[in-house]
Amino acid sequence: MNTRMRRAAVAVAAGAMAVSLAACGSAKESGDKADSSGSAKKGDDIKVGLLLPENATARYEKFDRVLIEKKVKELTDGKGKVEYANAKQDASTQNQQVDAMVTNKVDVLIVDAVDSKAIAGSVKKAKDAGIPVVAYDRLAEGPIDAYTSFDNVTVGKTQGEALLKALGDKAKDGQIVMMNGSSTDPNAAQFKQGAHSVLDGKVKIGREYDTKEWKPENANSNMEGAISALGKDKIVGVYSANDGMAGGIITALKGAGIADIPVTGQDAELAGVQRIVTGEQYMSVYKPYPQEADVAAEMAVALAQGKSLDSIAKDKVDSPTTKAVPSVLVPVVSLTKDNIKDTVIKDGIYTVNEICTGKYKAACDKIGLK
Repeated sequence: MNTRMRRAAVAVAAGAMAVSLAACGSAKESGDKADSSGSAKKGDDIKVGLLLPENATARYEKFDRVLIEKKVKELTDGKGKVEYANAKQDASTQNQQVDAMVTNKVDVLIVDAVDSKAIAGSVKKAKDAGIPVVAYDRLAEGPIDAYTSFDNVTVGKTQGEALLKALGDKAKDGQIVMMNGSSTDPNAAQFKQGAHSVLDGKVKIGREYDTKEWKPENANSNMEGAISALGKDKIVGVYSANDGMAGGIITALKGAGIADIPVTGQDAELAGVQRIVTGEQYMSVYKPYPQEADVAAEMAVALAQGKSLDSIAKDKVDSPTTKAVPSVLVPVVSLTKDNIKDTVIKDGIYTVNEICTGKYKAACDKIGLK
């Protein structure tokens, strides 16, 4: 792990945004009571299977994988091992990866599902083999044992509220385009729900899309279609569910000669933060990944060791197939150019030098980012 990742893990864990981590303790401290759905008690010599959905979004390889591996080692005195696979946005591949993990007899699985419904059968296979499953970031269907993510409806509300704030009186004058995430991702539906709860009745939604596979190129094509259908003078803002799609949207806006309209985002990707600095993108949603990763590792180690999750997971969440799943929902922050210092820089996610490279230096200087 590089220095920035270590800073991120330490700073966020110690930060004021911490939910219940300080109170919950590590998996080692989570009691000796065997969890009814967990495996037999084991020591620190455990194998954790980690399945992430794709590598196009920067966060998964750069943050989630690295941080989960670090926390598992920390919780097991260096004896625990993480077996990792990335599905590269292919649900069938991910199902095969679960099968391989079951064959390799991992002690617990952490799964960030490409397709929350398609993974259900594989989750059941793991459970039938005595392997507990932690749903990570997305609420997988099937008999999962635990879940950690961000409050996804709140993410959508945060985006919608920021867009309305940026629009001000212009909300009455024109139309917005809504660029939601993939229809196979349950988080996307929750982001959309939260955004609609804020935007409906306050601004006219001229066009709305569910963007296949969250791909920026698909968002770009959708945006070009929206501009053609609505007219470039009628669009006053764009709701984009994440930063990657925001990049594709902004390219389409530039191509049509549209500038100075607010575009939302999510994930605080470096490119997104840089666009916020220049004003091309209005905001992103900063999600403290180190906190989410730590919780997932704590849940996984506890389940692998046959321990209770009572001191880790204080919430319960229902999936379409499983009721009262022990859960931890991590809070999020609206990231604008006004609080870059107090969020991604303070928490060690990026340095000023990483954000303010040559072409962004003047814009950074202008907003006092030095």
